[in-house]
Amino acid sequence: MTDHPVPAHDRPDAGLSAVISERRQLINLAYRLLGSLADAEDVVQESYARWYAMSRQQQDAIASPGAWLSKVASRICLDLLGSARARRERYVGEWIPEPVPEPTQWISGRPGAATADPADRVTLDESVSMAFLVVLESMTPAERVALILHDVFRYPFAEIADITGRTPAACRELASSARRRLRAGRPPATPAAHQAGIVRSFKQALETCDVDALVGLLDPDATLTADGGGQVRTTLRPIEGGEQIARAYAEIARRNPDLVLLERTVNGQPGLVAQQDGVTVSVYAFEIADDRIKHVWAIRNPDKLRPWMQH
Repeated sequence: MTDHPVPAHDRPDAGLSAVISERRQLINLAYRLLGSLADAEDVVQESYARWYAMSRQQQDAIASPGAWLSKVASRICLDLLGSARARRERYVGEWIPEPVPEPTQWISGRPGAATADPADRVTLDESVSMAFLVVLESMTPAERVALILHDVFRYPFAEIADITGRTPAACRELASSARRRLRAGRPPATPAAHQAGIVRSFKQALETCDVDALVGLLDPDATLTADGGGQVRTTLRPIEGGEQIARAYAEIARRNPDLVLLERTVNGQPGLVAQQDGVTVSVYAFEIADDRIKHVWAIRNPDKLRPWMQH
């Protein structure tokens, strides 16, 4: 662990490697709770800083350093989620969770860094799909923490109660409420191979500026949400309607003939990456149901594209 110098009282021992080995678990936990890789990395840094700030005697008194670190990271995330709403209100345009690539495509999110350490990679499963993370954004911080800790990481409600400062019964109800929101907010899953075929057809229709083909692939009530973070030009409000989205994308394709579209896994699901002169300028995630694209998320904020940048 090079991020944190080990104080003099921390002589090398088996316990130290056990603490360091928790990094991947903490990154995975914090990313799901916050929807931001940069914030997740900061949370993990802070969690380790608190561990190393303790005396050796205090560390030795902790039966499970991993559980202690997870609890600290969860509490930091809970505090961040509480302040996130205010930060989002100041955000320019729509805020979309940070997209993550598949492990073989992963590049460190830190400026100037090379390929990321495996411990910094997020495990891709249903709980990091863009559709899942977007629904999490509609939940209260306590609902989000209860759902992720219990349903994804299998924490008992007694431990979640200790983290959130609520009773186990209250945490159980929070998780139930969060599950109801998930069921209401997400259509039945479409097999990945089938999704990939629809995304490929969408890519081909974009490359040929075929508006009719795009309209056929998009649900009539589809929504496009873009996130430029105020740093690049993009629509500030969601575009509603399949035909409107098709025309908007066809116009973008016409104006940018040098745009190269690549099929990539985005948050564990088939997606697209747009590059200009070899530089990633957009990452597209999709929600697909009944053979139609229901939602397109276009992430264009450069700060959220660092793991996708080519060196």
